[in-house]
Amino acid sequence: MKITQVEATMHRVATQVPLLEAPVVRKFLLVRIETDSGIVGWGLTAGSQRYVVQNMINNECRELLVGTDPLATERRFDELQAKLNARAQTGAFSSALSAIDIGLWDIKGKDAGRPVWQLLGGYSNTVPAYTTFGLRAYSREQLGEVAKELVGKGHDKLKIRVGEYGNGEAPDEDAARVIAVREAVGDGVQLMLDANYKFKLPHAMRLCQLLEPYGITWLEEPVWGNDPRLLAILRRKTSIPISAGQNEGSLARHRELLMNEAVDILQPNVVHLGGYTEGAKVAALASAWNTPIANGGGWPLYNMHLQGAVANGWRVEFHMDVWNSAPMIYRDPPLPENGVLRLPDAPGLGLEIREDGFQESLETVERHQPAGAR
Repeated sequence: MKITQVEATMHRVATQVPLLEAPVVRKFLLVRIETDSGIVGWGLTAGSQRYVVQNMINNECRELLVGTDPLATERRFDELQAKLNARAQTGAFSSALSAIDIGLWDIKGKDAGRPVWQLLGGYSNTVPAYTTFGLRAYSREQLGEVAKELVGKGHDKLKIRVGEYGNGEAPDEDAARVIAVREAVGDGVQLMLDANYKFKLPHAMRLCQLLEPYGITWLEEPVWGNDPRLLAILRRKTSIPISAGQNEGSLARHRELLMNEAVDILQPNVVHLGGYTEGAKVAALASAWNTPIANGGGWPLYNMHLQGAVANGWRVEFHMDVWNSAPMIYRDPPLPENGVLRLPDAPGLGLEIREDGFQESLETVERHQPAGAR
């Protein structure tokens, strides 16, 4: 089998979430990989640096891939690294590599007649799922209202964004919002927090101090840049588990988090990390440290394959808008029921792209907008 074509295209979907009038827009990049056997593989990466990523795939990676064996995933990964990223930078290259590698594993699974999660290890055909709902646009009262609504529908694990007030310098307000949710849903629901790098260390420590009595499952990426030294200091000073890694683009960066004893939970995301080829190595590395992995950064329908493949895989993240937009991108996608996601038995990723189901392509939409509106 040989690769005959590789094409990256950008897209967007807009969905509604409870209590908010303005839709949530999610941007992403798809990669279609065609082969001379007729098998087509699909990969995806998120919308960050999307113009650079698309250009890199279509004008640099494509010429290195066409005519090669798509089943030799390790070799394709290594050759792209050697020829386009010899100094092991991350950023746009890691995103491009992620989308390509995911597409190649989709082909590999379809050729073998097996789902990717089985090829990667096949540990479990179900993974726990949690729901990220705690948007800044919600007031304290609205947070509690939406949380109760979600719990009533079977969502038993919820995540709230923090660090978005006063440029990350208002941990007391963040704590009050989290406490409002805890009081609304009771002690039986797991609560996770995501700071998205927003806090300086003293403010992260203050937030932990305020919330230690409230049974927080983890605090995700609390300090700027995922600085391993600062994360390790924070971890030693709080009983709240610390997690990080969702946007790290290499095995080496995840190694730094483990070697510095900076995290209790490692969070590789296959759409940023370099796909399943690198994701499997991160999972094995975490296992050597007796550390669980959990999906942060969304895109659960791709990360579910890694989480279900390995013994230390823990759970996947569904943002509310991802939950609502999945049927717009795929035909009959798997969705969680009562906090559990059942993995597909279909070959490859088990996802059928709705090629006719998207809104306008992102290129078309943005071509007619001023740069500031993008």
